[in-house]
Amino acid sequence: MALSIINSIASWILKKRIHQIELFLKYPHEVQEELLFSLLKTAENTATGKKYDFSTIKNYSTFAERVPISAYEDLEPMIEQTRKGEQNVFWPTQIKWFAKSSGTTNAKSKFIPVSNEALEDCHYKAGKDLLCLYLNNNEDSQLFTGKSLRLGGSKQIYEDNNTFFGDLSAILIDNMPIWAEFSSTPSNKVSLMSEWETKIPAIVKETLTENVTSFAGVPSWMLVLMNKILEETGKATLPEIWPNVEVYFHGGVSFEPYREQYKKILLKTDFKYYEIYNASEGFFAIQDTNDSNELLLMLDYGIFYEFIPMDTFGTPDQKAVRLADVELNKNYAVVITTNAGLWRYLIGDTVRFTSVSPYRIKITGRTKHHINVFGEELMVENTDKAIAKACELTGAEVVDYTVAPIFMEGREKGAHEWIVEFGRHPEDVDKFRQALDETLQSVNSDYEAKRYNNMTLNPLVLNVARPKLFYDWLKAQDKLGGQHKIPRLSNERKYLEELKAMQDNTVTA
Repeated sequence: MALSIINSIASWILKKRIHQIELFLKYPHEVQEELLFSLLKTAENTATGKKYDFSTIKNYSTFAERVPISAYEDLEPMIEQTRKGEQNVFWPTQIKWFAKSSGTTNAKSKFIPVSNEALEDCHYKAGKDLLCLYLNNNEDSQLFTGKSLRLGGSKQIYEDNNTFFGDLSAILIDNMPIWAEFSSTPSNKVSLMSEWETKIPAIVKETLTENVTSFAGVPSWMLVLMNKILEETGKATLPEIWPNVEVYFHGGVSFEPYREQYKKILLKTDFKYYEIYNASEGFFAIQDTNDSNELLLMLDYGIFYEFIPMDTFGTPDQKAVRLADVELNKNYAVVITTNAGLWRYLIGDTVRFTSVSPYRIKITGRTKHHINVFGEELMVENTDKAIAKACELTGAEVVDYTVAPIFMEGREKGAHEWIVEFGRHPEDVDKFRQALDETLQSVNSDYEAKRYNNMTLNPLVLNVARPKLFYDWLKAQDKLGGQHKIPRLSNERKYLEELKAMQDNTVTA
């Protein structure tokens, strides 16, 4: 009875936010413009604000002309100043937290500033909004009669010059409001354990006796945990262990390659899946309806958005546009200005708008994680769809994959080379390979054109990875854990060659 009352009160409090969400749905451009000028006003006396004379910027076009678009490397000297204790460099309030992100394109660590405003008005606000939207869509939810099983990063918080750095998830857990800690499992102590291979058994031990009503984490790593739990208990599905579980909140990597595997172990007709889009730099979008694969762009989290069309990205014709000027079904690189002092920052993600009223998006990949060696413009969205279709046609299950080009040599044509690790092998590996190739041609006309009659590209090469190959590669890179992921696509062969070197018995189809 008491839990039911708590559930009702929590649901009522969270759903009050719906009216504010409706405001930015109705006036998206006004909300974004007001937010931009609020950020400029707040930071006008910082070193960055003085450098670009924020106080005299009165419209968007002046902002876009005066403030350059920046990558991490451009901001790194100022970030390092702040990490050493200097304040008021790019944001006026104290910044003592930095989300450490190794990225996936180089080994160099990035330290993304996290202000108190970013914690409260972006990350935690988004967490509450996720619950608010879910509860608004599911009136009979009993979410708060139990706990959320969360799976975060595996790094602890480290102190340096009176500033702190760690995985974003570790920072969020360390600063978490009491209500969120109370409704989560495992404990903060276990959640912040740094050694992945001892952390998993500890999570299993702590959570089995809890009444888990939801899951939250990256699909690839959460699947590892879930399978371990099933192995430990001898059960076939998770509702046998937690009969009241009702939703999985996921993000970080595409869900498509894993969807069917989750359906098998979460065998419950009314079970829900809710996707989120967040990163060290901010929380950007939330699935706002049941059974959708589109994400509502959240416009009042202290983040001003701009978008660069990918067909001009990195060229002299590159130009960012604001939200009001985006077009449907076009790939864009995302640029953000935030309440942690990231000014016109290129986060490296690409998205496509599926709706402009309201603004809904799908994540299509990374600016550096695509293959365009032969003009094929292959995106992660394409390869994830191809993997899902090939699994459906051949009864396979995929653990992980990566793709790289085979460069033209002499008269030899180019191709794409895949290495795929299976949880369940396909009935016919060559049929799986053909399904990959044919699906890629059906979803990407540029790839189809290059494959036509093997004119530019030969059929793709498929390497079947030995068990745990990707896990072993991540372990060798010291990248085990919730926030690390395999680079899906690359214009170079570095990752693929490293994986092949670790492969004992490569089978080629």
